[in-house]
Amino acid sequence: MTTTFHSTRSTNDSLTAKQAIRKGIADDGGLFVSDALGKTKVDVASLPGKSYQQIAAEVLGALLPDFTAEELGQCIADAYGEQWSDERITPLKPLGDDYVLELFNGPTSAFKDVALQILPRFMAHTTPADGDADEKIMILTATSGDTGKAALAGFADAPGTAITVFYPEGKVSQVQELQMTTQAGSNVQVAAVEGNFDDAQSAVKRIFGDRALAERLAGNSHVVLSSANSINVGRLVPQVVYYFSAYAQLLADQVINVGDEVEFVVPTGNFGDILAGYYAKLLGLPVKHLVVASDKNNVLFDFLTTGTYNRQRPFFQTISPSMDILISSNLERMLYYLSEGDTRLISMLMNDLNKWGTYEIPEELLAKIRQIFGTGWADEDQVRESIKHCWDEHHYVIDPHTACGYYLLEQMPRDPLTPRVLLSTASPYKFPRVVNEALGFDATGTDFECMDVLAHETGTTAPAALRGLETADVRFKDVVAIDGMEDYVEKAAQAL
Repeated sequence: MTTTFHSTRSTNDSLTAKQAIRKGIADDGGLFVSDALGKTKVDVASLPGKSYQQIAAEVLGALLPDFTAEELGQCIADAYGEQWSDERITPLKPLGDDYVLELFNGPTSAFKDVALQILPRFMAHTTPADGDADEKIMILTATSGDTGKAALAGFADAPGTAITVFYPEGKVSQVQELQMTTQAGSNVQVAAVEGNFDDAQSAVKRIFGDRALAERLAGNSHVVLSSANSINVGRLVPQVVYYFSAYAQLLADQVINVGDEVEFVVPTGNFGDILAGYYAKLLGLPVKHLVVASDKNNVLFDFLTTGTYNRQRPFFQTISPSMDILISSNLERMLYYLSEGDTRLISMLMNDLNKWGTYEIPEELLAKIRQIFGTGWADEDQVRESIKHCWDEHHYVIDPHTACGYYLLEQMPRDPLTPRVLLSTASPYKFPRVVNEALGFDATGTDFECMDVLAHETGTTAPAALRGLETADVRFKDVVAIDGMEDYVEKAAQAL
């Protein structure tokens, strides 16, 4: 039987994986899920000795069954090749008594590369719903810092696609902004927006739900919209692979035996990175706990401790900008699965969030969630102290997002029988000024001078693509209001 996908808010849809990836988000605003998730298990005992690419073929084959083995094999080969600086793709490294899983060895130095190098390849194997041979997909994405560049790098000049990225003006690092505004490609558009990430993401979701706009785009430009945010199931599922890869490396190093449980500590804002760990657990990975690490915007901490989600709160611009998020979209998928597919409940909760800015889940549902998910957060001073502590204790440099997770590692009680893996989400060279300040190095120059100082003081090397941004030409200087984003998208489509 073919695995089908439907919205978290209703079971009206019945789409294949390819259709769900092409569409991005359901018509009712929900996210695509499959009730077959977990029915096919991955054989954990077979993992040792397999390459990342071989593990990806097995995991993605279970998650996206309407892709043939040949199609997946080609997508995987193209996505995880020479553009990665480590052939292990996501290498696991010791960090004292714990382990760090490096997810930033891709072309844009952030964990988003794991998914966004393969999503355009997935898209290439999808077909228009109505058979329109001239149809083009416009990828529409809001970014809190890293998704934008990773998506741009993946989709630049990809046949049959275009991409438009919005980022919050003044709320990403200088390096992150330059990564986006210097992007090459004839099919890319980038604009800053006057607001924060939540404003931009909410506007993007509204644009996806605008039927009149969809009809105009299809009629005038043969363009359909899709997403590269982790609301797209094709962006989410590749992230499941690195949890299995981490486990395989622990097995290969004889840290664990098959079946032993592992804890993962995950810096996350939009809940996609950690939701992938829950998917891995459903596929048979022995996951003991998944620990949500937040920054000062600790909306997930409050939710996981009280059962009340409330975005009606102060928004803090922090030194970990990619986690400065108050509306965690992928939480909706987790709620769907742990409520055993109660679409009425999910629809009601999301309606309450949209209307009142808050919702409260039943106590029994919270109890189920807390059996799997732990939580904690770090303030600005704790993030800086964690960067310094990690360097002083382990001679390992971490970025401010990873530092939120490191802080929790240091606070959590340790079970000597359960290995702990910290997911490191970005290169410290994306945030050189903050890292230098935390380590007591000179941070008075430009971000690029800060990179040079960091390299000199630590004996590490800045990724060439980041260091080269200093002399790259800025192509995009547009700034739009939140209510001007729809017009911007329409003009970008007309220019295709």
